[in-house]
Amino acid sequence: MSATAYDAEEFFRGLVEAGLIIPARAPGIFGRNHVFEDVLERFNKLVTDIAKDDGAEFFVYPPTIDRKLFERTGHMANFPDLAGTVFSFKGRELDARELSEAIHNGENWERYQSMTDVVLNPAACYPVYPSFAGSVPPEGRLVTMLNWVFRNEPSPEPTRMQSFRVREFVRCGTPAQVLDWRDMWLERGLQLLESLDLPVHSEVASDAFFGKGGKMLAASQRQQKLKFEITAPVISEEAPTALCSFNFHQQHFGEAFGIRTGDGNVANTACLGFGLERVVMALFQAHGFDPENWPAEVYGRLWP
Repeated sequence: MSATAYDAEEFFRGLVEAGLIIPARAPGIFGRNHVFEDVLERFNKLVTDIAKDDGAEFFVYPPTIDRKLFERTGHMANFPDLAGTVFSFKGRELDARELSEAIHNGENWERYQSMTDVVLNPAACYPVYPSFAGSVPPEGRLVTMLNWVFRNEPSPEPTRMQSFRVREFVRCGTPAQVLDWRDMWLERGLQLLESLDLPVHSEVASDAFFGKGGKMLAASQRQQKLKFEITAPVISEEAPTALCSFNFHQQHFGEAFGIRTGDGNVANTACLGFGLERVVMALFQAHGFDPENWPAEVYGRLWP
């Protein structure tokens, strides 16, 4: 039996009443308790175990990235509405006093802030591409990360967070290497989530490109089958939630960051990411808010 009806408001209220998440005023921002984090860490370990023989390099990056690097990704051309830029105070002592007074008086204080050289990272794969610059070895490169990402899309839906974690893998090499790897992981992802008794399925998908031109980009992305998602019902049966995505970038990042294969051609890249909070929420929705009452097979998979 599911935790609640497939309703965003009711599911959010159920998570809060169970103590699994702690609201923090701003929509899409909340704390997680020890049970939520335990499930998240154990699922992430399952991913690690599945990939243990793949030879992936493990990197850790902060939740901010260099603004110049960010500009090279092309993100602002396609998703300007989702980006978050870091601003900070750079004034003198008098400006600081005026800033404090403005805050104390409940006034706007944006004019006392200016843009810094970092932005909040909106995609888990972005920080790694500069490290691929130059020629990659014949077998290509494979990196895995667990990164916090930010999306400026405040929402009362618990599955649509402004700040969340993604377990990411990035593959770099020839088109054949990259596509074979992506297709292999699509099957792996389905098998992993099905082993947790989640009602998942894969589908061709597209990104949330901005503006009228974005509709054409999304249609082209679907037509070329550049993006797949594995979805499950969490807050809706009619519009299931994406738990992980598989993206073929073709030569986009190879060109942007000067990445080449051994034969001198521009390298292709692909990435896959598990939205860890979303997977955890899918488990709570499917099996209830108390893991000790989950089906024995599911519990034993996460707590062997």
